[in-house]
Amino acid sequence: MKNLLTRRTIRKYADRPISDELLNRLMNEAARTQTMGNLQLYSVVVTRSDEMKQRLAPAHFNQPMVTQAPVVLTICADFNRTSQWARCRKAEPGYDNFLSYQNAAIDALLFTQTLCCLMDEEGLGYCYLGTTVYMPQMIIDTLRLPQLVMPVATLTVGWPAEEPPLSDRLPLESFVHSETYHDYTPQDIDTYYNNKEQLPENRHFVEINHKETLAQIFTDIRYTRKDNEAMSATLLDTLKKQGFLD
Repeated sequence: MKNLLTRRTIRKYADRPISDELLNRLMNEAARTQTMGNLQLYSVVVTRSDEMKQRLAPAHFNQPMVTQAPVVLTICADFNRTSQWARCRKAEPGYDNFLSYQNAAIDALLFTQTLCCLMDEEGLGYCYLGTTVYMPQMIIDTLRLPQLVMPVATLTVGWPAEEPPLSDRLPLESFVHSETYHDYTPQDIDTYYNNKEQLPENRHFVEINHKETLAQIFTDIRYTRKDNEAMSATLLDTLKKQGFLD
């Protein structure tokens, strides 16, 4: 089993197919992960065709791995299937609300993480696309997702054709709290973020963007208030269209 301490995000893939047999086995094993009420509140759309990858790419800002990976997996929070089951069994579902979306999204992300671990064991490479929730309506339209189905995660998957350097991580003591939450003092922040801030690539990033601190790269360039508010509005509007909000 691959050590999680050496896990890497893979964006370049070998020209080698992933068999249906292998992928289906891994997804079936991943389905043993935790799930609310044993309902498995998720669905996975498997994209293999070049045409469909091309159609999905704009929703992910045309990142090259979307069209270059052998397989793209879109994992969705899905209360449609459970609601259909209820109606077919003389039960009236009440899952058109935000709590139900939250439960289904958690289920979907638990499945996604378990699947990632299983793919690691097989030597597959993958990239988790955070862009899935930025322009969800485009994904919904492309994949023909009905109401009460919402995309929450995307994985591009293939056999690795690169071995990129490990990305940095904060130390354990920065995110583990004993008994109650311990808020952070300026001294804590200095201690926990010093290594990240002193990495040559991060110092260079700050310099070429004419910023004073690495934090400003995130607040002023990568994840701005303006963008966050605009995409929040889009996400809420999409949740309404998909039936999870009034």
